[in-house]
Amino acid sequence: MPGTVSRSTVEPVSSIEEFEQLVGRPEPAGLTAPQRALLRDADGEWDRAHEAVQDDGSAEGAWVHAYLHRKDGDLGNAAYWYRRAGKPVGKGDSAAEWRAIAQALL
Repeated sequence: MPGTVSRSTVEPVSSIEEFEQLVGRPEPAGLTAPQRALLRDADGEWDRAHEAVQDDGSAEGAWVHAYLHRKDGDLGNAAYWYRRAGKPVGKGDSAAEWRAIAQALL
């Protein structure tokens, strides 16, 4: 069907613009848990985003986990996850932080 994206035919993304185009579309194969979580968050699915990184032991997963808790208003929990990620506590616009994290994960 024209205009649809098959999970198996999407190449890995290499730019932030390509990654942002995945928001609201079927998730391609080969994404990391932190990348999946960011896309789910952008789709308004906070719980699914949190589930995607809940058990991810990577620093990148901890960073996304921190971002999610900051966005949800759980600042104490967010601070813990920022420390685990080795990142400063996020401040300012959450959309800008989302984009910065996504860029770093590519």
